Amino acid sequence: MLGWLDDGNFRESRAASVDELARFHTRDYIGALRASEEAGKVPVEIRERYNLGNRENPVFAGVFERASTAAGGSILAARLAMECGLAYHPSGGTHHGRPDRASGFCYFNDPVFAILSFLDEGAGRVLYVDVDAHHGDGVQDAFAGDERVLTVSIHEAGRFPFSGPADDRGGGNARNFPVPRGFNDSELDYLMEAAVLPLGHDFAPDAVVITCGADGLAGDPLSAMALSNVALWRAVGMAAALSPATVVLGGGGYNPWTVARCWTGLWGYLNGWPAGEELPAAARELLHGLDSDLVDEEDRPNEWFTTLADAPAPGPVRDEIKAVARTVLNGV
Repeated sequence: MLGWLDDGNFRESRAASVDELARFHTRDYIGALRASEEAGKVPVEIRERYNLGNRENPVFAGVFERASTAAGGSILAARLAMECGLAYHPSGGTHHGRPDRASGFCYFNDPVFAILSFLDEGAGRVLYVDVDAHHGDGVQDAFAGDERVLTVSIHEAGRFPFSGPADDRGGGNARNFPVPRGFNDSELDYLMEAAVLPLGHDFAPDAVVITCGADGLAGDPLSAMALSNVALWRAVGMAAALSPATVVLGGGGYNPWTVARCWTGLWGYLNGWPAGEELPAAARELLHGLDSDLVDEEDRPNEWFTTLADAPAPGPVRDEIKAVARTVLNGV
């Protein structure tokens, strides 16, 4: 529709193998997910042990392939980024997945595999930056104490998974920025420039992995942040500039209009293509064909159907934002 994709600038991912998945996930959990899908039901003992088959992590046809392909995509993306500098994998970003269980709609933790792949490819230090509305707990815990990896998460305070306070440093190599409701573009710019970029420069990464969840955007039903997509794109660009090799992943997002526009526009932004003022008719028709029980019709502004780029959403940088930056940077 926009003319941004051709055979030369995208690659189809294969699914990660069981052996590849077992570098982080336990084989019994991998087997339980596959068996549950094949059976079409989840026994009580499997649900309780692996957190599968509930509202948080439903088991549906294709779940194993979808989750393992997301992991395979992150493995491929890291390899491509080491060759060409940057790779974008919007189906990735499942940052809550645990070695032995699912969590928060995340079955396999593909950001972990992107980081492991960078390390395999010779990166000595990998910076992980997570701007999803929810704390990147699974990635932080996966590399706790590993001096080769620094994890940085900007997330809404008091949201699932209810972790990542400002004084949480994981095993010493994590930095967390919990932010209040109504988090705006100016505040994201402030945290990136005053805290995340200095941390990144000090760490001097050989590679960067970014989870760019779209759930921090204004209008998302599962967060109370108020960002524009242009602010998220700008934050990704800042983080990507910290190293010669970057993988950009998707993440959360529960409003189909803001998600589609954000991640499409991010592809254009990363390539240096202008978002344009008006979408072509075919794109507008596609957006009008989407629906969501989570977003009422009266809460769907016209811009969600006609443009890619949001209007900027600046605002005051509140004292809470400055305080969390001081806390994290000063280690108090």
